[in-house]
Amino acid sequence: MNCDDKASLCSLVMNITSATSAFIGHQLDLLYLQWVWSLVYPAILVVFILPSMILILLYFSAFLLYIYQRRKNVYDVLHETLEHRDPWAGGRYLISLVWDAHGYIWHGYDVKGLENLPDNGRCLIIYYHGAIPIDVYYLVARTIIVKGRLIHCVGDRFLEKVPGWRVILEAFDITPGTVSSCIQTLSEDHILSISPGGVREAQFSDHNYQLMWGKRTGFAKVAIGANSPIVPMFSENLREAFRTVSWPQKLWIALYEKLRFPCAPIYGGFPVKMRTHLGKPIYQKPGETPEELAERVREALDKLIQENQKLPGNIFRALLARVYENPKRD
Repeated sequence: MNCDDKASLCSLVMNITSATSAFIGHQLDLLYLQWVWSLVYPAILVVFILPSMILILLYFSAFLLYIYQRRKNVYDVLHETLEHRDPWAGGRYLISLVWDAHGYIWHGYDVKGLENLPDNGRCLIIYYHGAIPIDVYYLVARTIIVKGRLIHCVGDRFLEKVPGWRVILEAFDITPGTVSSCIQTLSEDHILSISPGGVREAQFSDHNYQLMWGKRTGFAKVAIGANSPIVPMFSENLREAFRTVSWPQKLWIALYEKLRFPCAPIYGGFPVKMRTHLGKPIYQKPGETPEELAERVREALDKLIQENQKLPGNIFRALLARVYENPKRD
């Protein structure tokens, strides 16, 4: 055997030894991880998984019982739907029960000032627009259940382009709305809701809850044209439930201006305390212009925010409010 053969043999033996060592080491790593997992898994199962399953089951039970309590109302509404008028009434009521139960369980949702919405007759709700207007969903559901009235909503045109949403828009009468169509809705003695800030406010306002109306006065023209009172609306901790990613804000603004579509990502779903405040009705003064009325409504809504929201908003504080709230000062 010459030197080259010996060198080749040595190299082969070294390669085999190295590969064998690596294989054994890999197997030992796997065995070690399996051993660690066998120790940790029972703890995870006992401490987290099984209690979480019980908690989910309890919340699901509360959800079903919440709806079951209102079974008679469900029967009455379905019976009315079959007999006459609105073919969507039964479906709306069932969906409202689901949303109301979700708000009650997940956010401890409640409403102050619901009596400011009329049992009959017209009314225009003007509200602050959160990253997701989940408070409007809850208020629509609560109003259907408690007052038996549908709040007609003005929504952005992009909603019509979302696949599968058309049936929701039709059932709950959510439309882009023009001044003339909104006046017509109110003239038929319905309740209508509008957010002057719209998608811009949803995307670019933040936990300081600044109104972003610009010089918009269309809603005031609607109220004057329909001779309708205006009820300002604000929901505590709305921006703590869902928030938008603000960075890079200039990019999101540029995309929105170009596409007229909300592009800033949204995150959240935090189970914060949420409470909707409905202010006293605002009526047009004799000779008041749309600009003057719009300014009065803006001031009233801003006052609702200042009185009921600790600024800047804080997610931890909003979560803590589910179990403890500081008493309000007079």
